[in-house]
Amino acid sequence: MMRCFTTGVIVGFLMTAGPAFAQAKAKATTPEIPFESVPNFFKLPAGLYMGEGTGVATNSKGHVFVYVRSGETRLFEFDQAGVFIKEFGAGSYGFSFAHAVRVDKDDNIWAVDEGTNVIQKFSPDGKLLMVLGKRPDPLDQLALTPGGGQYAGSNRPYTFHRQTDIGWDPQGNIFVSDGYGDSRIVKFDKNGRFVKAVGTRGNGALQFSTPHAISVDAKGIVYVADRGNSRIVVLDNDLNQKAVYDHVGAPWAVCISSGPHQYLYSSNSFPTGNNFDQAATTGEIYKMELDGTVIGRFGKAGHGFKEFSSVHQMDCRNPDQMFVSEITAWRVQKLILRPQVARTSAGQ
Repeated sequence: MMRCFTTGVIVGFLMTAGPAFAQAKAKATTPEIPFESVPNFFKLPAGLYMGEGTGVATNSKGHVFVYVRSGETRLFEFDQAGVFIKEFGAGSYGFSFAHAVRVDKDDNIWAVDEGTNVIQKFSPDGKLLMVLGKRPDPLDQLALTPGGGQYAGSNRPYTFHRQTDIGWDPQGNIFVSDGYGDSRIVKFDKNGRFVKAVGTRGNGALQFSTPHAISVDAKGIVYVADRGNSRIVVLDNDLNQKAVYDHVGAPWAVCISSGPHQYLYSSNSFPTGNNFDQAATTGEIYKMELDGTVIGRFGKAGHGFKEFSSVHQMDCRNPDQMFVSEITAWRVQKLILRPQVARTSAGQ
């Protein structure tokens, strides 16, 4: 079952990728940020292994949550030293094909599963608090076999079609990127009540081609990784389009750091050509101001440490200490960034 579903998702990915394989316009003029990768950070119990690294997030205590596709979808919690603590939602009806995990301001953990069309909210101790979306009935799923990532465009208030990510504004309103089958952004209030949705398939204003990730800043501005169109689309809190950033390649993942000065990070992770089997020439991550000004970049494609193999999600709660999950390397890396501090003339 898992093998068939995985094949369908990859086919769907290739069909919806479109023109997203262009090199980042900013790469040639962007300075590199020195960084390190922490070796052997995660300590899994004997007999437990990482699968495809689809999601990673941290909470206020520095605990790390890793969402993987393995023999089955699994959600792990590690402490700040990388020691395994527990597994969330084992055997959950809402788990089938992991896509993203996020932690809100109250340290609740939200698992975004594109296979079930369901988002689950867990308390820090693992209690299920909320469910958004509805898992398709088995007979409905049979109609999609072998699967091709078909565009639905049905735009139903409480139904997702392979949704990809979730974020919140300071008031607790919920924003969902949805996704592979519905090219839209959906807003709910903090209690999960539908507010509005915008977006159709395309490359114009308020159109998306695989909105693959989403992040919200401290002012409630929404940043959408419009992967298939090789751009980041910026929306205001009422989902009106404000700006487009099309200079950092195809954003698979976006995240915004905490603190009084927030930064936007975006991963450019596509392989060369329309095939996962081909060697990747893109793999860098960009650090930007929220207005799209690029500050620096780091990393390159590859499977070694300090190299990235299709970064699928990032956590940048601390702008100088990041976690990146890699879907084609079956791992999560902890990174330590060492931004260069500008020297004054007196210190030279």
